[in-house]
Amino acid sequence: MNNTKILFIDDDQRICRLVKRYLDGNGFEVVFAHDAAAANSLLPDDSIALILLDIMLPDKDGLTLAQEIRSTSDTPIIFLTAKAEIEDKVTGLEIGADDYITKPFEEKELIARIQSVLRRTQAQTTNNNQTNRTQANFAGWCLNMLNHTLHSPEGVAVDITSTEYRLLLKLVSHSNNTIKREEILQILSDREWSPLDRSADMAISKLRKKIEKNPRKPEIIKTVRNIGYQLTTAVDFVEA
Repeated sequence: MNNTKILFIDDDQRICRLVKRYLDGNGFEVVFAHDAAAANSLLPDDSIALILLDIMLPDKDGLTLAQEIRSTSDTPIIFLTAKAEIEDKVTGLEIGADDYITKPFEEKELIARIQSVLRRTQAQTTNNNQTNRTQANFAGWCLNMLNHTLHSPEGVAVDITSTEYRLLLKLVSHSNNTIKREEILQILSDREWSPLDRSADMAISKLRKKIEKNPRKPEIIKTVRNIGYQLTTAVDFVEA
């Protein structure tokens, strides 16, 4: 991963110097933006492989900026922020971030998280390039794997985040098989699961609200008690 370019969006000069030292020492190239406006001027750069993003920016909330970035780009995003509330973490992951790191942080953890996200996204790109599947049809729903869109049985486009897309793709690709909570957390943020972590359940709940007729009595995504979740409907794949 040497010479991989990372964009770090943060207005704290001290943190910027610290992160630069960490990244330079591990073979990464880092460029900085100290507010959302500067970030937007740099984001057309296709060579940026990953974005580190603070939530508290001087001109725009980082969560809003991440959502805007995700609407036009699949570039991996890792939040690097002092906001440690679970609501912020869940929101960040739901709008499409690939990981969430709170300050203060250790160099080894930061580098390991960056490398993990890069490996996962690069593997996903490779897998997408190796498959001929372009569409998954289930219970009348249509998940388009080319443009990452979801359409209802009535043909209406339903907004989904990149995280929701990855989660739904995992479920349809393993229909009638149980996806464990640990696996869902890997999709959400590539971290290990603990019994107190409800991020996986909240992500499934958000997805159910979009595809189930009655989210309180789900018929498509069933709960497998104490284990995880399962897409229980048949899936037909369309290939190119």
